[in-house]
Amino acid sequence: MGPIWASGIILITAYAQQHTFSVQQAKTMDRHLINSFEIPAASMTVFTLTTMLCTVAFYDRVFVPIARKFTGLERGISFLSRMGIGFFISVLATLVAGFIEVKRKNVASTYGLVDKPKSIVPISVFWLVPQYCLHGIAEAFMSIGHLEFFYDQAPESMKSTATALFWTSISAGNYLSTFLVTLVHKFTSGPRRTNWLPDDNLNKGKLEYFYWLITILQVVNLIYYLFCARLYTFKPIQMDKTEDLETKKDGIELVNNV
Repeated sequence: MGPIWASGIILITAYAQQHTFSVQQAKTMDRHLINSFEIPAASMTVFTLTTMLCTVAFYDRVFVPIARKFTGLERGISFLSRMGIGFFISVLATLVAGFIEVKRKNVASTYGLVDKPKSIVPISVFWLVPQYCLHGIAEAFMSIGHLEFFYDQAPESMKSTATALFWTSISAGNYLSTFLVTLVHKFTSGPRRTNWLPDDNLNKGKLEYFYWLITILQVVNLIYYLFCARLYTFKPIQMDKTEDLETKKDGIELVNNV
């Protein structure tokens, strides 16, 4: 189960950007819902949570019954298949996020706001909704599948430990996100280089490169995951004790009759 556990770290690293750089993007964009109301930048994650809840409901009520008819599995598809779908959607989320950042910077350049980091770029914050929604769908598939996988496949005496592994992967993903930002600052900042992630002016940075770097890492992680999933052997189904006793009784009666 270790290699499957490790594959979930990169997805959390991608997910963590919603609470950091995506918030910075939102701060520079037009967040007015109506003239008298402005959406707080940090509240944009509501789109992720709402999409995740809707996806879970759709998965359980619609997708699983349909998939069950084709696969014959009670869960519709296996844990590993559900996680694989989540990984793929997460790749799309960071890929789209990079292109949206390019769009935001082009608008800032058009209106001469590149050197004005405190000015609001005249582009709606709802341009960020696709990346938030894709992350929500990815979470519904991957994270829930990840947790179910640990709980189902762990030995009976290690159910709690397996659940703790899920939360450990979340911690590791957030630490990896911080480590990546540190490396990017180290290798892209300097007198002759353009810092991808400047602290004072996001318009002069290369945030899209950072998103695409995470996209590449996720593609590599997806290939690694598919390799591990192909080699993984599911835990054999154990018979209940009552069934075992009935089988033994039937065997004894058969021997006595003979």
